[in-house]
Amino acid sequence: MPGGMGGSQRRGVRILLIGDAGVGKTSLILSLVSEEFPEQVPPRAEEITIPPDVTPEKVPTHIVDYSEREQSVEQLRVEVNRSDVICIVYSVEDEDTLDRVTGHWLPLIRSTLGQQHHTPVILVGNKVDLVDYSTMEIVLQTMMEYPEIETCVECSARTLKNISEMFYYAQKAVLHPTAPLYILEERDLTEKCKKALIRIFKICDIDNDGLLNDLELNTFQRRCFNAPLNPQALEELKTVVRRNVSDGVHTDSLTLRGFLFLHRLFIQRGRHETTWTVLRKFGYNDNLQLSKDYLFPSLRVPPGCSTELNHAGYAFLTGLFEKYDMDKDNALSPKELIDLFSTCPVMPWGPDVLNSVHTNEKGWITLQGYLAQWTLWTLLDIQRTLEYFAYLGYCGSGDDNQLSAITVTREKRLDLQKKQTMRSVYQCHVIGPRDAGKTTFCQGLLGRSLEEAQSIPEDRLSRHTISTLQVYGQEKYLVLHDIDVHNITDALMPNEVQCDVACLVYDVSNPKSFEYVARIYLKYFSEASIPVLFVANKSDMSAVRQDYILQPNSFCHKHKMPPPHPFSSAFQPKRDIYTKLATMAAYPHLKQLGVVVGEHSTWLKVGLGVAALAAFALLLARALRAVDR
Repeated sequence: MPGGMGGSQRRGVRILLIGDAGVGKTSLILSLVSEEFPEQVPPRAEEITIPPDVTPEKVPTHIVDYSEREQSVEQLRVEVNRSDVICIVYSVEDEDTLDRVTGHWLPLIRSTLGQQHHTPVILVGNKVDLVDYSTMEIVLQTMMEYPEIETCVECSARTLKNISEMFYYAQKAVLHPTAPLYILEERDLTEKCKKALIRIFKICDIDNDGLLNDLELNTFQRRCFNAPLNPQALEELKTVVRRNVSDGVHTDSLTLRGFLFLHRLFIQRGRHETTWTVLRKFGYNDNLQLSKDYLFPSLRVPPGCSTELNHAGYAFLTGLFEKYDMDKDNALSPKELIDLFSTCPVMPWGPDVLNSVHTNEKGWITLQGYLAQWTLWTLLDIQRTLEYFAYLGYCGSGDDNQLSAITVTREKRLDLQKKQTMRSVYQCHVIGPRDAGKTTFCQGLLGRSLEEAQSIPEDRLSRHTISTLQVYGQEKYLVLHDIDVHNITDALMPNEVQCDVACLVYDVSNPKSFEYVARIYLKYFSEASIPVLFVANKSDMSAVRQDYILQPNSFCHKHKMPPPHPFSSAFQPKRDIYTKLATMAAYPHLKQLGVVVGEHSTWLKVGLGVAALAAFALLLARALRAVDR
């Protein structure tokens, strides 16, 4: 797992040097910049900025000097608040300056930032060229008392000893801090660090056997450090684990305990950057929380466009399903579903999901239903999909974020102009009066009968159902949205009207039912470009005359629409009506041309037209290839 240093998203590191007069703060700064000891030292150095290309961490570094003679305590407190890391400098030859570290400087920092502040402190013992002893033993005791002290270093501004190292440690204390990762007194990882590494281990355990084999370790290594481990390095790594953790390696694969041990070892050996690189590659910020940029990468969806999963998104989800479908029954049991979402903060799917998509005879979500639910999320709440893809460890090619799994479709207005659409997901709003049977119609998309639909508790019903359908040989998703109407006089909101196709459902046995959907059509859809299908529900019952100026067939004929499609969920619902809705959504321009989509003769004409266009395109492509030759 060794590798390069993980870069941080910081814009820069601000280092403040404080300490008693005469300890050599200014000399340290000038020696670093000029690479030689200054014979003339000013009372205070001006702020210096080191460009990113000459620093190991590739971030700009600002070095700030403090002088008691030129600055007030108030000015010092302002600088303490602005700094990312504070270096307290003392002279190794002057015991009083060392005593002042705990007697004055550390208390001043705490009184400014608070007792539990998170600004790292570096203790710097200068002038080691003047003595033949070390103060490290005393300083190490101070480190145990003050957890904010990240490290300590002895150096000499005159001989340049450890000057570069001192500023590197200061920079490293900001970019790769110890405190979030490790508890010095317990010599163990923090709970937050363990939790993050456990999530990473689960994501990288591709076959879900609780172990990281050589293939999985190298996949992990490439993701974090852009290079695999050679076989010898892999064996050496596992040998180190075997020597220190009895169950750290099992069947020549790394266990979770072995994985955690390695990171503890890296930190103990001062290689925090290795663990931080891993954590940041998986989205963690300095507080070991998943960053907002990682969870919610910026995505603009213009009006009239929609969001869909693409091949990369479906491939990731399918791999995840297969990983957690341990019994290979093509369905996720409740336990398997919980395990799948174990890298997420909460279980995002409630019982209503199982009534939105296809399940097996046990009520467990199938692969078809699982992919459909993600498709639904992506259409209705793209930010939620992005967030949970991050929790689940999505990684595209290279450093791609979740956006590489998403396609933003073309504006619907352009689809109508070009008379074709590349969309794969269509939204159908199911509108009608209460008791017209909208819920059973929506559940019919999933093949559920009236009896099965009525057995679902109301609090477990979803307003959306989704399934795949074949539209002229292409697989499309149809989403049915049951628009809840509380009162026949209620106006529909714009978001309840805007859809790819509208399905207006009425009850043939209720004489008051058709009037509602007829008025809805005239008010919201008669002048719109949205195709509409009337559905004569409960057609197994005796139809009655509707109390409206026109009967359903006459109304549809007047407005150049297909006649009401009979439907009943008393028996196993037929899928032809749902295919019709999906096809109407796929070819909305036919409404503008006055084509009565829905009659059997017109379906044949539309189908032949699509087939003819496809055949012509194929012949044209062949002809062009022949010309090229």
